[in-house]
Amino acid sequence: MRGGHATLLAASFLLLLLLVAIPAAHGGGGGGTDGGDFAGGHGKLSGIIIPGFASTQLRAWSILDCPYSPLDFNPLDLVWLDTTKLLSAVNCWLKCMMLDPYNQTDHPECKSRPDGGLSAITELDPGYITGPLSSVWKEWVKWCIEFGIEANAIIAVPYDWRLPPNKLEERDLYFHKLKITFETALKLRGGPSIVFAHSLGNNVFRYFLEWLKLEIAPKKYVKWLDEHIHAYFAVGAPLLGATETIKATLSGFTSGLPVSEGTARLMFNSFGSSLWMMPFSKHCRAENGYLKHFSARSKKGHHSYHCDDHEFQANYSGWPTNIINIEIPAIRGEEAYPSFVGATQVNMSDAEYGFPTLLSFSAREVSDGTFFRAMADYDSDSQRLLYQLEQSYHGDPVLNPLTPWDRPPLRNIFCIYGTDLKTEVGYYYAPSGKPYPDNWIITDVIYELEGSLYSRSGNLVEGNPGAASGDETVPYNSLSWCKNWLGSKVNITRAPQSEHDGSDVQVDLDVEREPEMDIIPNMTRSPRVKYITYYEDSESLPGKRTAVWELDKGTSSDLQY
Repeated sequence: MRGGHATLLAASFLLLLLLVAIPAAHGGGGGGTDGGDFAGGHGKLSGIIIPGFASTQLRAWSILDCPYSPLDFNPLDLVWLDTTKLLSAVNCWLKCMMLDPYNQTDHPECKSRPDGGLSAITELDPGYITGPLSSVWKEWVKWCIEFGIEANAIIAVPYDWRLPPNKLEERDLYFHKLKITFETALKLRGGPSIVFAHSLGNNVFRYFLEWLKLEIAPKKYVKWLDEHIHAYFAVGAPLLGATETIKATLSGFTSGLPVSEGTARLMFNSFGSSLWMMPFSKHCRAENGYLKHFSARSKKGHHSYHCDDHEFQANYSGWPTNIINIEIPAIRGEEAYPSFVGATQVNMSDAEYGFPTLLSFSAREVSDGTFFRAMADYDSDSQRLLYQLEQSYHGDPVLNPLTPWDRPPLRNIFCIYGTDLKTEVGYYYAPSGKPYPDNWIITDVIYELEGSLYSRSGNLVEGNPGAASGDETVPYNSLSWCKNWLGSKVNITRAPQSEHDGSDVQVDLDVEREPEMDIIPNMTRSPRVKYITYYEDSESLPGKRTAVWELDKGTSSDLQY
């Protein structure tokens, strides 16, 4: 999901990292002797931006006449995002936005395709008023220009964020084009690229790295990565998924758009990508698709999926609480979710639902399909979502994306995210008595905030909270998964975000890191000060460097200066 503050965090910090972090890496941080440095001069590096969910403009590739509206859709007209047409011709707009939930094809009357170039990701809805409100990468690109970065050094790789990963390649050859982009940048500039991925863009980049294994000879894979990718910046990465995806699936999430939650739900659930950021367990993994590709077994079969003992010994699949708790009505079938047809004749009272049953589902039960199977008799979208889950994720021949990501074999990895903001981690739902798509209502929300769990009313809730909370959009345990990519010993530095004299900088060297356990600094903090906590390898693999930046309540106003 595209959180506004997460986008601002990316815009505020990436230029600083481009200009400071990479050159400063020569001073050390990694334990290896070569440390992954680029000896060819940093002026030869390129920056490749992979935007997040809903962060690329979509343009019409059809002629669509909109009745009762003076505004029609013509080829190359802006669809995502044109709020004027959204307000004046919402039904037409939806035809251009929604996809067939099963085969991901366009509406018969209208199709949309992603725009290209930097302009596709800078402002989604250009205009005097709407432009600043929909700005994504514009300020970041502006700063690049002010600091003298060449025009051919910054490359955007927009994509159709509505599609699941296999359809991105099948329909648009996206990953083939991305590979060519890296190779062209190397030939043009003479050096490798720095990857900046935000939100869902990190999931896209992960899939690309796995897809690439099947395109390049095994002995040349790591060599290709070393030659073409100098560093990877993971910004606000939902490495274990995001709980808000469930809310968007069940009751709709408008993201500030002037549409109803029910309309937002219809649209979101038509996208195959709606499941790409589903929360999943850190204890469950799939069969190695790379090894399976070269085995005698069919590539068309599902990945073997297994969970270790921790999944069944601990609660909540490594998350702070159950992802969803939902009251199931006593009746089943169409009466439990009346459709638009005949909706005026349906007025179900609480008594007609009977005594409901409360069912709870962990992250594993969401990602493995248990939740959607249980809901199949109560919600018409569940069967469609289950089909997409099995076809585009569990059955993907390249990768099951709903599994934990081990550190990719790249030279330099920098993981950046905000912390200690109020973030949703669980939901309580009940039948609303209204027709589909408004047939569910949120009765309570569980938030994480600075190491505790709270209900919507402010009461403390039992569970398994982390040492910190997330960035308002992605929970902390998902953002901080990249700490597992650090070496066995870690150096930790904490400093105020604001200007300081150095007296408040705290350093802790050679901290032991336990596998799959969070690293909690033994450091003091003032409640009035916002800090940056920087984790870096003390001992790392030769030629590899990993660092993690945690920003307390980071926003653009805090980070721009």
